Amino acid sequence: MTAAMRPSRRKKGSPRHSLLGLLIVAALLLFVTVALAGSSMVYYLLLKELPSIAALKDYRPSITTRVYADNNELIDEFFLEDRKVIRYEEVPQIVIQAFVASEDARFFQHKGFDMQSMSRAFFKNIEAGRIVQGGSTITQQVAKTLYLSSERSYIRKLKEALLAYKIDKYLTKEEILGLYLNHIYLGHGTYGIEAASQGYFGKSARDLTLGEAALLAGLPKAPSNYSPYLHPERAYQRQAYVLSRMLEDGYITKEQHDRALSRKLHFRSIKPKDKVAPYFIENVRRYIQEKYGSDVLYKEGLEVYTTLNIRMQTAARDAVEQGLREMEERQGYEKGKVQGALFAMDPRSGAILSMVGGRDFNRSEFNRATQSRRQPGSAFKPILYTAAFDKGMTPSTVLVDAPIVYPDPQKPDGLWKPQNFDEKFHGPTTLHNALVHSRNIITIKILEEIGVDYASSYATHMGISSPISRNLSIALGTSGVTLQELVRAYGVLANEGKRVQPFFIRRIVDRTGHVFEEAQPKTEQVIDPRIAFITTYIMQDVVESGTGQRVRRLGRPVAGKTGTTDDTRDAWFLGFTPSVVAGVWIGFDQERTLGRQEVGGRAAAPIWLYFAEKALQGTPIELFPIPEGIVFAKMDPNTGDPAKPWTKGAIYECYLEGTAPDNAQTVAPDQIPGGAFRFETNPAY
Repeated sequence: MTAAMRPSRRKKGSPRHSLLGLLIVAALLLFVTVALAGSSMVYYLLLKELPSIAALKDYRPSITTRVYADNNELIDEFFLEDRKVIRYEEVPQIVIQAFVASEDARFFQHKGFDMQSMSRAFFKNIEAGRIVQGGSTITQQVAKTLYLSSERSYIRKLKEALLAYKIDKYLTKEEILGLYLNHIYLGHGTYGIEAASQGYFGKSARDLTLGEAALLAGLPKAPSNYSPYLHPERAYQRQAYVLSRMLEDGYITKEQHDRALSRKLHFRSIKPKDKVAPYFIENVRRYIQEKYGSDVLYKEGLEVYTTLNIRMQTAARDAVEQGLREMEERQGYEKGKVQGALFAMDPRSGAILSMVGGRDFNRSEFNRATQSRRQPGSAFKPILYTAAFDKGMTPSTVLVDAPIVYPDPQKPDGLWKPQNFDEKFHGPTTLHNALVHSRNIITIKILEEIGVDYASSYATHMGISSPISRNLSIALGTSGVTLQELVRAYGVLANEGKRVQPFFIRRIVDRTGHVFEEAQPKTEQVIDPRIAFITTYIMQDVVESGTGQRVRRLGRPVAGKTGTTDDTRDAWFLGFTPSVVAGVWIGFDQERTLGRQEVGGRAAAPIWLYFAEKALQGTPIELFPIPEGIVFAKMDPNTGDPAKPWTKGAIYECYLEGTAPDNAQTVAPDQIPGGAFRFETNPAY
């Protein structure tokens, strides 16, 4: 090879060659240094911004508060997020496998974030010119939902990855899955696998089948798009995808895969469940919120055990609707203008058994059983008669039912001329008959005799907390009270003179099992049990032969009283057995007449009867206990004198020992032929 054919070579160490090499190396070093410094700075700054994850070990998610009836049956829930926590150890393996296969196949291998998935998502996003794929692991989803916003940006994604890495180092894989399964949103207001399982299938996640687990595992990607209620086809397609991923990953066999695909799933109704006791539940909600605050009510997963009896509540709701509907048909009213309320309580403990505050809670949350003060009319009279018996009068005391007139500047002629309901006067009348037939004039005379102040104080003693007017018109029930107050006062009679404090919560327990509060029934002897019995005894005759005769059909001892106000604006019936005291009110919210003859005995008593027939069905017939110191004598009910052998319609009247009329032959309760109580037994009981 000649010299001309050889390639020319620069000598080693040539200044030109060395300078170029140095420049290139320097440029590369500078780029790497800047890049490393920049990335380190970014990493440092992002790390500073990340929240602490130390609290994850004691993570307390927002949990649903549950409300139970007296038999511990779930009746309602309070929540901002419908979440029910389930321990990881209680979740079936097929559920865990379904979510892992669907959401993060390499969950048990990676360190919080998966570079393969992130790289694939990165290039997909570059190709699309926007963020279309996330590539998030289960750990990243936990980081995002617990700590970060849903902003779609690379910076947020980087934060998510860094946080997921920290979480993966801090928690076990099982702990991370536990957080994820309890926190993830799964559509239709449900958060976490347990709430979703109950919401979609009406069962605990502990009992999910493979097909059900696969369907739920397909929801996190887009709960609305894959909702089995809104888009059933898409939901089943997504379920099939999850099952195929489980098959590919070796979690299930081909046979299990095919069997799960072939089985049709049965979903719970998406319609809101009918609430059996909305007014009662609202009382519970307000009480907890006022006492403990909204955060505790909606986030702390309280277990609230109430006094509500579901059978009685259902009977109360149905009875109110039936009675109001019948009245509307009689009067030709449009359905729903008339309102009603029913309140029932255990007179021995004060436990509220049922509460109906109106016809439709969705239209009006105003509770007519506890919030509405209306004139009680004659339903107030038993309180006054009890006060009179405590003052020395007896059922045989005779007062004259005759016209009376009082000065009243508010009347057109300056005079108040009270009337009986039938606008008749009946002459000499025993207090027994006056109460049974609800004579207004006699009641006014009783009030004059015992004094307005004494009567008002007595009513307060029996449980009436509303202000009571200081005039004779209270004899006719003109001073407004709530239905709950009247029921409480009647409960004193049913409970042998003992007053109780109504309550509706038995116990409240928090998520850790700590008892927030537990009811301690409060009972106080406020009147002589013998006085309470005398009034009760006469009030049984209200049902047997007086204004409450419609209730006789119940076929068991019941003491009760009707009430009707002027122009029949309000109709009442309150009645009790030894174990249940209940009251019914009917009226319009804007006070106006209920219609001709819609008195308490016709409008309200049937509702009480409908309620009691179902509420007491199958329970033992109870007699009112007769306290020591009560005696009976056979009397003429018209004159109040001891009965003669020829006296027609003679009755056994009851007295405090030593207060029976002269010449009356008294006997002990066990000496009365047939017993002291008259009632016809209904074979249904």
